[in-house]
Amino acid sequence: MKKITYASLFIFLLFLNACQKNEKDTLQNNSAQPEINKPYTGRQVAEYIDRTYQLNDRFDWSLADDVVLWSAALSGQHIISVGIGKNINGKKAFDAKTILHDLSDIEGKPVSEILIYQDNDLHYIDVLVTKLESVKMLRGLKDIRYIEPTGYDYFSYVQNKSASGCTTNSDNISSADYGTLPSGAKVPWNYYIHNIDKAWRYSKGRGIGVGVIDTGISNYQANLGSKFDDFYGGRYVQKYGTYIDSYWYWSTNYDGYHDKCGHGTCTNSSVGAPNNNNHLPVGVAYECNLVSYRATADVVLNDYHERKGVTMALKALANRSDIKIISMSIGYPWSIGNIKDAVKYAYNHGKLIFAAGGTSTSYTNWYPVIFPASMSETVAVTGIEEGAGYNECDVCHTGSKIDFTYVMERGNNHHQPVVGYYNNTSRYFGGSSVATASTAGIAALVWARYPSWNRNQVLDRLKRSAHFYPYKNGDFGYGNIDALKAVRGY
Repeated sequence: MKKITYASLFIFLLFLNACQKNEKDTLQNNSAQPEINKPYTGRQVAEYIDRTYQLNDRFDWSLADDVVLWSAALSGQHIISVGIGKNINGKKAFDAKTILHDLSDIEGKPVSEILIYQDNDLHYIDVLVTKLESVKMLRGLKDIRYIEPTGYDYFSYVQNKSASGCTTNSDNISSADYGTLPSGAKVPWNYYIHNIDKAWRYSKGRGIGVGVIDTGISNYQANLGSKFDDFYGGRYVQKYGTYIDSYWYWSTNYDGYHDKCGHGTCTNSSVGAPNNNNHLPVGVAYECNLVSYRATADVVLNDYHERKGVTMALKALANRSDIKIISMSIGYPWSIGNIKDAVKYAYNHGKLIFAAGGTSTSYTNWYPVIFPASMSETVAVTGIEEGAGYNECDVCHTGSKIDFTYVMERGNNHHQPVVGYYNNTSRYFGGSSVATASTAGIAALVWARYPSWNRNQVLDRLKRSAHFYPYKNGDFGYGNIDALKAVRGY
């Protein structure tokens, strides 16, 4: 086993050590059960999720019974999200009045104390529920897409919570891990493997807007701020914040765009850090435009405000004509209804959406491709090691949902150099996080070369320039993209 030297990736725990199949029934039969119609504790709900994963190799709140879902809501500030209508486009008018009226009758409270958020674009509401009868009523309704306890945080009830991908540390970048451009900017070692340096002869991403939904951009990194457009003229980086840094659902104190984690600074760097004379690593599409959203506190979407923040960011980017590509090196083990709706909303607006396949400890990368990379509307990317053949990186997920791979790990355990959290610093950044952001950068090179193309044409070119095309490998998708072939064609 190789030593893990970074925590910049999506790291979550093993839900329960892998069991032999003949142990599963014993675990289920011996599990503690609450008194009928009495709620589980938050930890018991987590144990239920673990068992469901073992028995079904997946989890979704639709698999839980009424008592489990109700119990999770009680452990999550009583919040339940309800997706209303047959689809997000709304085949009928979005009207939650009847549902809210019925909830008001059951809960014995006015609607104003039950409804905490209503999204008229994605057709969902967030409500406060205290009674089991409310859950049963909601689940008995027609045209309900999902009912989920959005405030429930699984990871607060398991031991040894994840590192969540956050660090602001810098690294001394080995001279063997980069080349140098005439400006003095550093070219990461793996760009040469994907022929990104050769692709720059034809395209540098000029005029293409890439939206990055992550933990924001550090105020202390000038290369993603005041020095972003040193030599290009008209290139822009924009920074927004949709995350509310508070446990309480009722808080409205948005926390701004500044990255307090470090992860978002790295993903933005991977996409489009500038080619200037600061002697720092350059991004794949170093003439593209960047629009960064601080939508999360870290890479694990386990908080109510993180889920809402990502949803708002997706909607905002979907409605911008200058944004062609969205990159998300964030995720969660199972589907989140409002984010799922928002991904579809952005997809329906023609966006090419890249999502990280998942990164875990070396003991847990057996876990399937995470959400939202597991969705058909996203392009799932994972990282692999340098060398002949395809070997997943120490902590990367693989599987049938993966679309592309990206080389980001060397035998010496060095990863891709990116700009650091503070001015004039660099660091190594790896896993499916850097793989996803860098592949989004390659897509920007292609789209800038063919600006009249649509999403499907760009994606088709990426597939055709990948190693396994026209076939798709069961674990690695279409494989590594040759950026030169992607921008030049055949």
